[in-house]
Amino acid sequence: MNILVVGAGKVGYFLAKRLFLEHHTVTVVEKEHSVCEELARELDILVLSGDGCDPRILEEAGINTTNVVAAVTGDDEDNLIICQLAKERFNVKRAIARVNNPDNEHIFSALGIDAPVDATRIIAKIIEEEVSFADFVNLMTFKRGKLAIIRIDLPEESPVIDKQVKDIELPKDSVLVSLVRGEEVIVPRGDTVLKSGDDIIALTRIGNESQLLHVLAGTL
Repeated sequence: MNILVVGAGKVGYFLAKRLFLEHHTVTVVEKEHSVCEELARELDILVLSGDGCDPRILEEAGINTTNVVAAVTGDDEDNLIICQLAKERFNVKRAIARVNNPDNEHIFSALGIDAPVDATRIIAKIIEEEVSFADFVNLMTFKRGKLAIIRIDLPEESPVIDKQVKDIELPKDSVLVSLVRGEEVIVPRGDTVLKSGDDIIALTRIGNESQLLHVLAGTL
């Protein structure tokens, strides 16, 4: 997959590094020339020094052949402009934006950004879940409210404990994205066996959350 990351701060740096290690074709655009040099020395990827809000820079970065644009700068206005350019001018299928100010998330969604990611809200949700001992927490919604990413902690009495993923009948339009087991993050495959205490991150259609919770945790 061809992925363009705009912004090489801490978020952009680690995002680009992870995607590169997962064998995606990654290009990075960053304003600070020194940051570009450092990233280019560490990773074998194309790094351009320039303003991601400039269509000419985006073209140089190969946006015309890009599958996904991730705008993760520290400026919400820049991230919005970059994603709008990607979708409206260059017809990129998916544009993901980092939302630094939680008050701006509804603006990003209203303007058609596929996945405005508000890290503050996600962290707050996880904290609230731990405090309330809820069975699952809705981490975020995207595609204009049609899909949700949720987290489910598998209890000891879960009906899927010791089962392989391929043997679990998930609700329609649902998929297991990852699971956290201790200090290990696992991308589940068909032969992955679920264990008690696994933290499951799943993607599902809005309205299917309770069904997914029932399948994985055994609760109604």
